[in-house]
Amino acid sequence: MTQLCLLGLSGSPRQASNSTAVLRALQDALAPRAALRIFPLHGIPLYNEDDDAEDAPDSVRTLRSAVETSDGVVMISPEYNHGMSGVLKNGIDWVSRPYGRSALRRKPVLTMTVSPAFTGGVRAQQQMNETLASIPAHLVRRPQIVIGGVHEKVRDGRLVDEAALRFALEGVDDLLQEIGAARVVRTAA
Repeated sequence: MTQLCLLGLSGSPRQASNSTAVLRALQDALAPRAALRIFPLHGIPLYNEDDDAEDAPDSVRTLRSAVETSDGVVMISPEYNHGMSGVLKNGIDWVSRPYGRSALRRKPVLTMTVSPAFTGGVRAQQQMNETLASIPAHLVRRPQIVIGGVHEKVRDGRLVDEAALRFALEGVDDLLQEIGAARVVRTAA
């Protein structure tokens, strides 16, 4: 069996992003079971339907291709003003278009949120899940992965809190199981 390829999307373009720090820790912990490629969203232009045609911007075509060729996606967002980040929402908007041809359609997706607050971004996660369900992406159904007090759990650009990392990895394990189940269904068909 070939190694599974996951795509990680961080809702924060900051250099010291806590969302990206979680993805980096997952990337380290998953090797060699799965490869996790972190795709930066900071070069994606604001969604404009006028630009969404066969000649969409190169960065958008690269993002869509990365989603299409991945076995599954891990999305992590900070919570800004009780919602997901605009950076992540913009990326989702580009990948979900054109209507009916979304690269995320039926793609297994695991969502996580981080926040300095003890709530860990639960409102942002609800917004992410509602948006992804409308595409329709294949959301991994499990207890929400929210990492509260994240600023105290990251060092040197990686999540180092063992309990938080273990909980996030349990979610990734569920994602990997969903991907495996989807492969079995496709093979049987």
